Amino acid sequence: MGYTAGMTDDADKHALFFDLETTLHRRAVRNSPEAVSALLADDFVEFGQSGRIYNKGEIIELLKADDSDGPVEVRDFAVRQLSPTIVLVTYSAVRDRMPVLRSSIWALHEGAWRLTFLQGTRPAGR
Repeated sequence: MGYTAGMTDDADKHALFFDLETTLHRRAVRNSPEAVSALLADDFVEFGQSGRIYNKGEIIELLKADDSDGPVEVRDFAVRQLSPTIVLVTYSAVRDRMPVLRSSIWALHEGAWRLTFLQGTRPAGR
């Protein structure tokens, strides 16, 4: 599935953004600066679980050495079209029995969807 504009219905939209999000869960993608760079907008910002804020360059450097390889279970995946060029994705990601609430904003840049914002939050009581 291509990562470009042209979604025709909710099923296409759901499948496209599920694929985009889970692509970043794969170690081979995370460890590739070129692959990560292609998915992230130049003005990308992440609010990490720790409360730290990261930019695109910092995330690319961190992910190059990421050796986590366990499967990620995705729950409650939802896509909300905020405008023709902005999409909000929310879900729960579980790796090694540790759930994290995820929210991300994807923006259409020159015909391709790029991740512009990501936040990971531990659920209450974790």
